[in-house]
Amino acid sequence: MRVGPVGFRIGSDWHAPIAALDALYRDYPRPEFADYSFRLEAVSPWRRRVRPSVRVAGDYWLPDASPLPLAQGLLAAEMGMNLQVALGHRRHLLLHAAVVARGDRAILMSGVSGAGKSTLALMLSHRGWRFLGDEFAMIDPDTGLAHPFPRPVSLKNESLSLIPEGCRTGPLLTGTPKGDVRHVAPPAAAIAAMDEPARPALVIFPRFGFPSALSGLAPTETFMRLTQASTNYVAMGEAGFQALTRLRAQVPAVALDYPDGEAGVAAVEALWEAL
Repeated sequence: MRVGPVGFRIGSDWHAPIAALDALYRDYPRPEFADYSFRLEAVSPWRRRVRPSVRVAGDYWLPDASPLPLAQGLLAAEMGMNLQVALGHRRHLLLHAAVVARGDRAILMSGVSGAGKSTLALMLSHRGWRFLGDEFAMIDPDTGLAHPFPRPVSLKNESLSLIPEGCRTGPLLTGTPKGDVRHVAPPAAAIAAMDEPARPALVIFPRFGFPSALSGLAPTETFMRLTQASTNYVAMGEAGFQALTRLRAQVPAVALDYPDGEAGVAAVEALWEAL
């Protein structure tokens, strides 16, 4: 299947993970060729049936990664896609960020796991914003444009109660390393427009669960935060440095603390109106 500019070929020793992927990604195109291939395989032949345990093997994989139970096969597949892009992709500067857009301008929301960027992106996508992705912002090193990579949104624990009504979701995955997880398919419009890039207009570093606060960031701090958020900045060399320098110089950045989803959405929309 293809997500934005990246095609994947995914195999499995079991039917269930592929069926879950088919259901969640049913609206995505199926290209003839793939950029990356990986497989969900048993850690040993007998673990295919007795306490089945899944590991990711393929173009890019981590030999010391802990396997997951078969019940979390969908999560293993999502991790496999992340690995292929994070370790192998060089066509774009990658930033760990959620991205939404209005018209041809985009907001990048970058932060550590638990900062709330995925929840904010999903909520905004149901309030008139175009969803470009919640895992990677893909910045073209030549144009500076953000290319969509709109995979299903991964929500965890308390955020599960914020899933908008009518969304198509994957199964509830319990007992994962990050607690309870459910994947939410993005709006159909986001998938239909996933070949349409947008120009970054604002970078937000959100932080969930704190009293509302907003502060501007110095260019040096913005640059450091963005390098920490990138998985391939060093591997891209000069092209990565130039892309990140241009993003830092041309796009304003702020740090945003917010206590809950509604307050966060309101703050993002207020920042947008003030641009």
